[in-house]
Amino acid sequence: MKRDIPLKTIERLIKYRRILDTLSRQGKDFCYSHEIAQLANNSSAQVRRDLMQIGYNGTAQQGYMAEELNKIISHTLDLHSLQNVILVGVGNLGKAILSYFSFQQPSFRIVAAFDVDEQKQNRVISGVHCYPLNDMQNIVRQNETTLGIITVPAEHAQRIADEMIQSGITGILNFAPVPLKVPAEVVVEELDITLKLQKIAFLNNK
Repeated sequence: MKRDIPLKTIERLIKYRRILDTLSRQGKDFCYSHEIAQLANNSSAQVRRDLMQIGYNGTAQQGYMAEELNKIISHTLDLHSLQNVILVGVGNLGKAILSYFSFQQPSFRIVAAFDVDEQKQNRVISGVHCYPLNDMQNIVRQNETTLGIITVPAEHAQRIADEMIQSGITGILNFAPVPLKVPAEVVVEELDITLKLQKIAFLNNK
């Protein structure tokens, strides 16, 4: 079913899930589409259309059951179970991401980090063991991991992606400022921070 859901809708559903988590912590059992829309910075009509994509409808009297809707979104997008992740490149950015995931992301767990620097290998960094690259295949298989994060310099990113894919990784978040060439069955999300800043600077100066 999730393959039939547009990517933009998936992104919004993930945002709704975060909002529902917050509302649940605030003790709200029910919420309306306009409340979700206001917090998600879109329209109530868009919220209703997105939720209809996963077969969920609220009622005019009470709106949506927050906990139930959260569970349906999580189940639809396979966010109901803990996802194991590996990270390659324990420089400043890699360390920041390790620290962020250690304390902020209960749905994901970085089970291993990898680096070519021998001074970083066989150490625990932000609660994550750092291994040599040669250990990647065994670690990925032992932890049944399919997700990987690349935080290496651009000139090494393609080689690391190739090694990840050979090890069994099928989803990659790439922070290196270079597009990756991967097989059609591998999902890649590029996150070029400099490109994003340049875009913001351009829009800001219009």
